[in-house]
Amino acid sequence: MIIKISNLSEGDHEFVFEDKVGLLELDNPFYGKFKSSVLLNKLHDQLILSVKSKFKVKYECDRCGTDFKTTLLSDYKMIYLMNETPEETDSINVSYLSRDADKINISTDVREFALLAIPMKKLCTEDCKGLCPTCGKDLNREQCNCINAEIDPRWKPLLNLKDKLNLN
Repeated sequence: MIIKISNLSEGDHEFVFEDKVGLLELDNPFYGKFKSSVLLNKLHDQLILSVKSKFKVKYECDRCGTDFKTTLLSDYKMIYLMNETPEETDSINVSYLSRDADKINISTDVREFALLAIPMKKLCTEDCKGLCPTCGKDLNREQCNCINAEIDPRWKPLLNLKDKLNLN
């Protein structure tokens, strides 16, 4: 995913990259092809890239254990400053290029931001009911007849309060 910048005029330029996720060295949960749309704004001493990428992913639901496929969106901005002596910065969104650089490779950035976009909690649906803690049935597909009568005695005062306030 190389963008040739040496002959670009100042202003906005659009690029689209489409390829297999293997090009970015991405594997599970990524599969198939990805698409990245890049808007590059070239100014006198800097390049501002806005990158939006779509990936196909396959997860296992954290509540019910069902495999599901979805689309993962990654959206980030990167600023490339033309500077002979790079300065130290804590920002992951700022890079330095030498003034004679003629191209930039965005593959590593697209890969890293895709990995950062993976959600902490993967749910097949927002209202996934999960599994019954007693019998293990998938509560999204069927209702179980389990009675969860065992209550930790430490929670008993909260249940009593719920009953008093009639919050059924």
